[in-house]
Amino acid sequence: MSQSWREEVETAMRGGERIGDRHIVEQVRQAVLSQRLPPGTRLPEVALGEVFGVSRSIVRRALTRLAADHVIDQRPNQVARVRAPSIEETRETFAARRLVEGEVAALVADRGIDARILSVLEAEAQAEVEAHGRGDEPGRIAHSLTIHHRLAAHAPNRVLGAMLTDLVLRTSIVIALYKRPSLGSCYLEGDHFRLLEALGRGDANGARDAIETHLTSLEALLDLGPREEQADLHDIFAGVAIP
Repeated sequence: MSQSWREEVETAMRGGERIGDRHIVEQVRQAVLSQRLPPGTRLPEVALGEVFGVSRSIVRRALTRLAADHVIDQRPNQVARVRAPSIEETRETFAARRLVEGEVAALVADRGIDARILSVLEAEAQAEVEAHGRGDEPGRIAHSLTIHHRLAAHAPNRVLGAMLTDLVLRTSIVIALYKRPSLGSCYLEGDHFRLLEALGRGDANGARDAIETHLTSLEALLDLGPREEQADLHDIFAGVAIP
């Protein structure tokens, strides 16, 4: 089992090493995915540097990576902010993912999926069910993302696979940002199993339909109305920053 964030921080500090930008990237990404950082939240370099106990140059590298992953918006001479995609962009992102992932799923089914790969995917789907049952939403999200990332990794068309990897992250962030506040989870019971059953049958049309139904249902759970929240970075990262 890998060290926790705090253990890594303490280990690095004892060894005289400086905390790297990847730690900040991971913590900000997880805060967005878990809805602790609302859309539009300002991420000042100085504040992040104080929270994580690092220089502004390290913060800048982290922000550059987060911008490349579409987690934040970063413009010259402006404070970086958590992304707040427009309704139009959100619709276009889901439409693109339906096309790309539907085609990837159809290609995988048509080629025939290896039994060992299918078994791994089924285990992830079952783990997602169990995580949902015990109220472990971060764990459920992780298992769900793993299913889609593995599908992308085994795409017969590597270009489509790379496109899907990017779109999975972008839609996951949109879902985290705009999930209805009253909704505890975006879990859609049975969706992943229907996809895996179609893949196992070699049913290309069924696999494509399963993906399109899954993504359309997810999109329907979003609340794309404006949000003007501003989070306290010190409170959000209190458990993962240098004491």
